[in-house]
Amino acid sequence: MTWMKRLCSLVIAISTCVALVPNFALAQTNDDLDKMSQDPNQWVIPLGNYSGTRHSKLNQITAQNAGKLKVAWTMSTGALRGHEGQPLVVGKMMYFQSAFPNYVYAVDLDNIGKMVWKFSPQQDKLAPSVACCDLVNRGVAYANGKILMTSLDAKLYALDAKTGKVLWMAQNGDPKLGQTMTGAPLVIKDKVLVGISGGEFGVRGHVTAYNLNTGQQVWRAYSVGTDAEILFDPAKTIDGATQKPVGANSSIKTWGNEEWKLGGGTTWGWYTYDPQLNLFYYGSGNPGTWNPTQRPGDNKWSMTLFGRNPDTGMASWAYQMTPHDGWDYDGINESVLTTSAVGGNNVPTLTHFDRNGFAYLLDRRTGKPLAANKFDPTVNWADRVDLATGRPNVVAAKMMPGRSGRQEHASSFL
Repeated sequence: MTWMKRLCSLVIAISTCVALVPNFALAQTNDDLDKMSQDPNQWVIPLGNYSGTRHSKLNQITAQNAGKLKVAWTMSTGALRGHEGQPLVVGKMMYFQSAFPNYVYAVDLDNIGKMVWKFSPQQDKLAPSVACCDLVNRGVAYANGKILMTSLDAKLYALDAKTGKVLWMAQNGDPKLGQTMTGAPLVIKDKVLVGISGGEFGVRGHVTAYNLNTGQQVWRAYSVGTDAEILFDPAKTIDGATQKPVGANSSIKTWGNEEWKLGGGTTWGWYTYDPQLNLFYYGSGNPGTWNPTQRPGDNKWSMTLFGRNPDTGMASWAYQMTPHDGWDYDGINESVLTTSAVGGNNVPTLTHFDRNGFAYLLDRRTGKPLAANKFDPTVNWADRVDLATGRPNVVAAKMMPGRSGRQEHASSFL
């Protein structure tokens, strides 16, 4: 065989391998993050792991010595608004993000005081004026040598973890439409999942997946809207409350006056993921507008927990916790993945403490509610959740009274 033929054979072999590498590498992303999250010396996923436990196995700090803790070092971010994000620790590096203007820092933990890099995004100056409830941020994500961060003006950035260089940027929303971003991304396989904020400004909530390597949008699933927009299969997506298919137009037919077009249900909370079921879980926020008389009906799928396929965005199931929410409850708190004994069998479940005052235990395969109990005895908008129907037994006298459009508009800016 001539050297040219050998070279051609080698090129063909390499090309074949390269063609196979992406699928293999993308499959590894989950495995690598999952494995790294088991190392107590690292914190590579915003909630600690895909199950959302926020628990560290480190044991140097105990009940006996906690009282002797002293400050080792501090670092100011220069931002004076709410810091709600946890730092990530990847190897010897720590990455964290400030509140607006959303600076991202990389610090060498082997050389405390050495800032390896800082990223300062240029932002739309309109964004702070349409941010509802402080200019917060809930942290960064990591995968495959990239730091993923969101900015208040609804951009998603991928940064080189070693240098802070921008690898790509995606525009996920528009502050001129009331859209902002405050949540932490979650990386699943080759997808970066992000939500949107702005439920008080007529924003329809959505979760969007971007390609980890290119920043291209892969899919978007709205919380409310047509079946095509919310990525529901009417014959296959299960209503967690009834355990039956949701049927056609399960969202828009539950909104009077076509209020779903400004329906809220924003997605600024925390996401978890089950690699075995290949489903990720998250909640949607309050419906819009705040005035409940303007939007008669259940207002699905605001105030809902979802189980979706991260590859396609299609919803496997949806369970609405607070139909026709009249109190501005947000269902965005994380759903911690748990295992529960049900009827003598271990069942994969999720545990969700909602802002409506009820703690939910759901079968995470189907969204079926297995338990729903008040965790605060003063909760009085509903006396219980009927597990037979999956719906709360609402106390009618506690429903917020309707207000005029003018009053509602004014109150939405308080």
